[in-house]
Amino acid sequence: MARKQTYREEQKQRDDLTGEHTVGDAGQIILSCLFVATWMLDTFFLNYTTFLNHYVPLGVRIPFGVVLLVLSCILARKGLSIVFSEKRETPCIIRKSVFNIVRHPIYLSEILLYLGFIMLNISLAAIFVWVIAILFLHYISLYEERLLLARFSEEYERYIQEVPMWIPRLRKR
Repeated sequence: MARKQTYREEQKQRDDLTGEHTVGDAGQIILSCLFVATWMLDTFFLNYTTFLNHYVPLGVRIPFGVVLLVLSCILARKGLSIVFSEKRETPCIIRKSVFNIVRHPIYLSEILLYLGFIMLNISLAAIFVWVIAILFLHYISLYEERLLLARFSEEYERYIQEVPMWIPRLRKR
């Protein structure tokens, strides 16, 4: 009986996907666990670095946090479905939907998810982990962009010029 391929093995065989950093997934899992543990411990038990909550009203933090969490879910769902659900016959740069707004919407969704939780209950310890996560995501994004530049060269260079990496432009160039 033939062994069923794992999700990771299946993705590696797709010619329409360029690749990702070898520690990308593991790093994201470790940082997300660290963030959740830090945020929950500081929010619900220790309360060592949550003093800023006294200065930002709950009526501001909750709506802003919920908006960030919803936006994070939308970016992640659209980005993941475009990259992994749609198999392209010929490899190409994805420029539709959220990929026409920012170059790394899936990683941006992770950043916004953490920020949404931080807004619900501001923890300086969690902000510290969030900054580390941003630096890590930026590092693996740069690695992936080097792979894409090697594969698509001038076409990807144009994409870099037209679509921002993280912060959407209010107006198109």
